Amino acid sequence: MIVIEEIGPPATIQDLGRPGWFDSGVGPAGAADRGALRLANRLVGNPEDVAGIEVLLGGLVLRAVEPTLAAVTGAPAPATVDGTPVGHTSVLYLGAGQVLRLGFPQTGLRSYIGIRGGIDIAPVLGSRSYDTLSGIGPPPLRAGTCLPTGRPPLNWPNIDQAPQPGLPELLEVRALLGPRADWFTDPVALFTGHWTVGQDADRVGARLDRADGPPLHRASTAELPTEGVALGSVQVPPGGQPVVFLADHPITGGYPVIAVVLDADIDLIAQARPGQRLRFRRAGTA
Repeated sequence: MIVIEEIGPPATIQDLGRPGWFDSGVGPAGAADRGALRLANRLVGNPEDVAGIEVLLGGLVLRAVEPTLAAVTGAPAPATVDGTPVGHTSVLYLGAGQVLRLGFPQTGLRSYIGIRGGIDIAPVLGSRSYDTLSGIGPPPLRAGTCLPTGRPPLNWPNIDQAPQPGLPELLEVRALLGPRADWFTDPVALFTGHWTVGQDADRVGARLDRADGPPLHRASTAELPTEGVALGSVQVPPGGQPVVFLADHPITGGYPVIAVVLDADIDLIAQARPGQRLRFRRAGTA
């Protein structure tokens, strides 16, 4: 078991989500940066899909009630164990009563804490993830929350550290044009120039502002019937500022989707904080 001693910005329990419930109006949720959660679990010997803690911009403090292994991945928040600095993306031994504290990361947005055995709370619709849009799943963490951990796996970590590259100053994100590219006078304008992540960025999606390049203009002012939207959909409201849908996105939408970000690049956008510069690259072209 671990105990949450302090909370900064929101922190939630996340695994790899609850797919398969679209027909009931429930989205998948899950870790915004799935690769970071998978890595945290691998470092402590867990299966990749068990639940960990997603921490927004640091500030979380937890105490181990019993000896365990932990790992911090994703945004490189400076970490200490009982005041001693410890490495990012490394295996951390926490003795009974020891305290792990995360500071503010200089880059990136979301850090992930993996605990050996995983966070063992009751699943909802097959997942332990919290969906911020629907409110399904365990509520956001608060000081004093006690989190049980699962049975330790038989496997032990086979590495003690997994260095990861930092985020570049300019993110290059691949996307496929469509399905509603024909609703725009020049849909290829999405791939021209640069964008910046705006202040309206959360687990639902990241709204983008035009840094340079041509604006996106609608070819029609007609209303689009509500239709399904996928993770990574780039939806464009009437104001012309595209929104890239992330883990807690709605399952339907009424604005045209000009493009869809490749699944392999979703984690990059999940780590992009407001002000981050971004350029779309059209998938399948040189």
